[in-house]
Amino acid sequence: MRSILAVDDSPSMRKMVAFTLTSAGFKVVEAVDGVDALAKAQLENIDLVLADQNMPRLDGIGLTRKLREDPKFQDTPILILTTESSDLMKQAGRAAGATGWLVKPFDPSRLIEVIQKVLR
Repeated sequence: MRSILAVDDSPSMRKMVAFTLTSAGFKVVEAVDGVDALAKAQLENIDLVLADQNMPRLDGIGLTRKLREDPKFQDTPILILTTESSDLMKQAGRAAGATGWLVKPFDPSRLIEVIQKVLR
C-alpha cells in the first residue's frame, strides 16, 4: 500500500484529503504543518507528499526545499495543494522542487488521477 504524507494546518482539509486518499486505497500520514511533516517523514516510509502552501512554522515551499535536501526524498513526488494560484507562486514551487501544483477546492477524482500519474 502506497503511503502519502498529507500536510495541512486545517483539520477539516486534512480530513477531506485523508478520506479521499484512504478511499482510493492509500495509507495516509497526517501532519499539521511543515515542521510536523519533516518529523513524520523521517519516521515513515513516504511515497508522496501532498502539502498545503500557507501554514504556520514552515510553509509548503519551505517544506519542499527541506525535503529535497534529504537524499531520501530526492525523487519523492511532492504536490502542493493550495488556494494560491499565481504563476509566481507556482514558479517558486517548481524552483523548490515541487512535482506539481493543485488548487483548492480540489476535485477528489482529479486529485487521485494526478497522484496515480506521478506515482508511476
